Amino acid sequence: MAGETKRKDRLTEVREMTPEELRTKLAEAREEAFRLRFRSATEAIDNPSRFRALRREIARMETELGARKGANR
Repeated sequence: MAGETKRKDRLTEVREMTPEELRTKLAEAREEAFRLRFRSATEAIDNPSRFRALRREIARMETELGARKGANR
């Protein structure tokens, strides 16, 4: 149950953002993912599960932006 609550909180957080905030956060998450991939090629990563978390975060934001775009048509 606790995991489900956290997921709903993250989803609610994304849904409450303005489109501009979403685009900014999406760009930041993509940049962080790039830097993490780059660092992983040269050194050991402290928290390898961050890759998965970032992928999901990016997907969540892209899904919300796509849904809003579809709703505005």
